[in-house]
Amino acid sequence: MDSIWTMTAKQKERQPLRKNLSVDAAVIGGGIAGVLTACFLEQLGMETVVLEAARLFSGQTKNTTAKITLQHGLVYHKLTEKVGKEQAGLYAEANRAAIAQYRKMAEEEKMDCLFRNCNAYLYTRKEEEALLKEEEAAKDLGICAEYTTKTELPFPVKGALCFYDQAVFHPLLFLERVAEGLTVYENTRVLDVKGHEIYTEDYRVEAKHIVFATHYPFLNIPGFYFLRMHQERSYVLALQNTKQMDHMYYGIDEDGLSFRKNGDILLLGGGGHRTGDNKGGGKYRDLRLAAEKMFPMCREVTRWSAQDCMPVDDIPYIGRYSAEYPYWYVATGFRKWGMSSSMVAAMIIRDLAAEGKSRFEEVFSPQRLNLQASAGKLAEEGIEAAKGLGKGLFTATPRCPHMGCALEWNPDELSWDCPCHGSRFDRDGKLLDNPAQVDLGKV
Repeated sequence: MDSIWTMTAKQKERQPLRKNLSVDAAVIGGGIAGVLTACFLEQLGMETVVLEAARLFSGQTKNTTAKITLQHGLVYHKLTEKVGKEQAGLYAEANRAAIAQYRKMAEEEKMDCLFRNCNAYLYTRKEEEALLKEEEAAKDLGICAEYTTKTELPFPVKGALCFYDQAVFHPLLFLERVAEGLTVYENTRVLDVKGHEIYTEDYRVEAKHIVFATHYPFLNIPGFYFLRMHQERSYVLALQNTKQMDHMYYGIDEDGLSFRKNGDILLLGGGGHRTGDNKGGGKYRDLRLAAEKMFPMCREVTRWSAQDCMPVDDIPYIGRYSAEYPYWYVATGFRKWGMSSSMVAAMIIRDLAAEGKSRFEEVFSPQRLNLQASAGKLAEEGIEAAKGLGKGLFTATPRCPHMGCALEWNPDELSWDCPCHGSRFDRDGKLLDNPAQVDLGKV
């Protein structure tokens, strides 16, 4: 079904690429990261084009819960321990700058995008120790955070950690304004990139700078991103007739839920799992049961699901795609925090393209090797890929055209999902999510 954002925003139609081009910069991917990056590069005076495989904002951007926050789950205690206080502080600073940039753009351009300042809460109904550690780490990094037991939630909590001065908005209304004046080619799928040349099915684009903002990079080599992250799905119900909450909430327990309001509608999220690991289904059912228990008079307006790239060390990959091609840039691995991370990506890539450096490039560098933070998860990714490749070799199980992993049926979304790298296809084999670039049967 459509998200609440696509139901409440009109979108301009843009034409596909119909000729060869030579430009300063080309952005592959027309989601929020790609459009913001293109906007910033244009502001530098670079002639920039956006190449989108389908419609603008038709990928993960339309499925966000649109929280603009530096509160990214239990992240600051973990980062301080594994990459050090300095790097953790830069992570926080970059995301704080992202929030400020969203606020500045919305105010200066007088955007009618439902931008609203609010606080972001982490909460637990079970064990408060992790929240207390996160509070200590956050405050040590200069983040304005406060522990409390008082929330607007419809149930008691063991504890909650409030991050002040965060925000929410309507992402498609915001982005349609940002995209005004940009050169965008829709229904223009990029099939390959070699050096400075981008190849679509019929035409070629030559660019001095090339940005991969495709959610999950579709080129396996260089970069090897398929070894360094997996994808996860989560589910959302849009509900009416509920208790209204001015702030946003994210549960840290295994069965924790996400809450934020949009007008008179409450967005209730949860049910996360690794893509391809939902044989039994029931994620929407579980959310409905929870909603009915909390809000007996609630009514479901729509429902949808989202997909997120999960890096092995919990830090997005933003910056130069690989040492081999210093004029390629990438923005991926945003975990579940794509709004602030997309703005961080746009700012970092802008600075790298214009000045060759960024204050935040080291912490987000795709070439980093945080062995302490990622060794166990690297091994886990390898095991999961091996399982997917070895499964169903002697059966009629459909296989992903990306790297040949056996697909699994997702009864909640009626889709074939890849447990290795997260590609998805509808019941007829049409491509839904990358890194695969073609439909089933079109290798």
